[in-house]
Amino acid sequence: MKRWMRSVALAMLVLVGLGAQGVTHAASMNPKLLPNVQASTFEVVAAKPTDDPLTYARKLPMELLPYQERNDKYYSVGTAFAIGHNRYVTAGHVLMIGLDSLWGPLALRDASGKVYAIDKILKFSLRKDFVMFSLKQPPSESMLPVDIHPQMNTVVYAVGNALGTGIVIRDGLYTSDTPEQQAGSWKWMRFSAAASPGNSGGPLLDAHGKVIGVVLMKSANENLNYALPIGEVLNAPDDKADIDERVSYQFDVFDTTLHNIFKGAFALPLSQQAFFKAYDRLQRDYSKEQLKKLLAIDPDTMFPNGEGSSELLHEVSSMSNFPSVVARDNNGQWGLAGKRSRKVTLSDNGYIEVGSYRDNLLMHLRRPDSLSAAKLYHDPKTLMDLILRTGYMKRRVGNDRVKIVSMGEPVRNYVHEDKWHRRWQIRVWPMPYGNTNVILATLPVPDGYVGIMQFAKASQTYDYRLNAEALTDFMYVTYDGMLQQWKTFLAQRDLLPDAFKDIRIDFDYGKRFSYASDALHLSWTPALQKIQPDSMLTLGFSFFREHGKVVWGVADVWAAPNPYDSDAINVARLAQPTSDMEDNFKSTWHKVEHRRHPYDGVARNDDDIMKITAVAGPLAESNPQVLYPVYYHREGAQPQPVMAAKLKLLLDGLKIRNP
Repeated sequence: MKRWMRSVALAMLVLVGLGAQGVTHAASMNPKLLPNVQASTFEVVAAKPTDDPLTYARKLPMELLPYQERNDKYYSVGTAFAIGHNRYVTAGHVLMIGLDSLWGPLALRDASGKVYAIDKILKFSLRKDFVMFSLKQPPSESMLPVDIHPQMNTVVYAVGNALGTGIVIRDGLYTSDTPEQQAGSWKWMRFSAAASPGNSGGPLLDAHGKVIGVVLMKSANENLNYALPIGEVLNAPDDKADIDERVSYQFDVFDTTLHNIFKGAFALPLSQQAFFKAYDRLQRDYSKEQLKKLLAIDPDTMFPNGEGSSELLHEVSSMSNFPSVVARDNNGQWGLAGKRSRKVTLSDNGYIEVGSYRDNLLMHLRRPDSLSAAKLYHDPKTLMDLILRTGYMKRRVGNDRVKIVSMGEPVRNYVHEDKWHRRWQIRVWPMPYGNTNVILATLPVPDGYVGIMQFAKASQTYDYRLNAEALTDFMYVTYDGMLQQWKTFLAQRDLLPDAFKDIRIDFDYGKRFSYASDALHLSWTPALQKIQPDSMLTLGFSFFREHGKVVWGVADVWAAPNPYDSDAINVARLAQPTSDMEDNFKSTWHKVEHRRHPYDGVARNDDDIMKITAVAGPLAESNPQVLYPVYYHREGAQPQPVMAAKLKLLLDGLKIRNP
């Protein structure tokens, strides 16, 4: 999955807490300084959502939360402080919690609980991680004095909303400086005073109550915290948002990482809403550019190109109805990735299988018989309600977890067409309590859906949607279902991949079945195999070369009398391996090309299943590029004449159109 990562090797403080009021004295600061520190330091808060679109299995046990947390109308997300006349400072990453937030706009709250709306964003630096802003109705003229030349190895005080318990003051030493990681353009201050989640954006004070830095982050490997020198804030350009930071960018299907500079600027002052709009525009453009660059790196080896793709392009189709991801391993080979982990039974023969690939939830939904295909494919609430029956999503309240049973209607609902002209339905559902969005990309298949689900912080939702859309190009999907399911699926013309324009499936229960494409025509009657509503048909779609280019098309046709029958007929596409491929591919091709056992039309017993196989296509003398092994399977012991007669019926109904 695509990732934004700070280039600094430091972990940002966790930014959620609920603030009690008052000042806790955890250090021996001069008592005369405390009133001004208290009046000049604030919690950064965001209003809790008043409406919850989610439905739960039972009433949320809010009594398990601490009194302050369950009664507070705001989430406390950081700390800010006054530094001049209607001039306030906090950490840049605290401000960015408000980007595309599902909570209310960010505001400040004082020790008495009064809330002040932010007016204008005045200065901002992504790399230095600070923001300066004004309030619409500032509380007073209280402000903290500053010292831009602090002395090292002196006592300092970290002031902040520590763990949501109100403003806390803790002492330590200003121990050292260290160059910022990108270019050494300034030095971070390092100090030993404790800092907890919620301290981000608070002031670092000297013994005289003067601001010497902005508390930002914690060292990943030592018990020290980091602050930005206050001089960097004061000397930054006025009326400007500066974005200049090294950001790493990744995509799930391979380990290549880009390390480029996210750079841009725009004029300030702006309202909070206008600021986020301007920033969001730059970030979206950068994300699209980085994804494009990442996928363009060494295009000769990017799937489906290069030797690393050869084996996958020549493999027999995976007939699993659980989706896979085409991913590259450490040896440069492209193969199928992702694992199935569990299955949840639904009513009326429905079920959901779930699994994962990296941070993506993979799924296959078999539609309950009582649910119409039209409702499933066109009612996203019904789809998500079925997925929620897995119990995968629960809301944590204290030490309890309550199952979410419905998420209502999505806030975004659109169709994305991938590189192979498959039409994915992409929906986004909000989870306001966590400031998170659920992104679901699903592809209709005959028996229901296959899909990918991701969970994104509200500020990263666009990035994750971009990632999900790109990931669809690398999804491996098989089309499987009973004939009665195929009938309703094929009626959804607006959702079918373009590949189905060249496929014609026709059947009359009890009389005939036919499958026709540009590659082959296959038909049979009940003399070969039953044709009834619950008869199974699987089209093994795969990636392969055709007429000099890679296509996504049917490489395997498999059919059975019903879902539980071992009897089956099968016609598979097999391409001549290239010289660079493993010997097992070449050995199989040699057997097929020369009609060697088991491709010789002689019945064999394989675990109490009789199997007989022949080959359709040109003979070896013609140097064929593609051949079609043809299989007939029947349960129990069967004599050679019976199996040969069935195989003849199958071959009589098969015509290769594009050898």
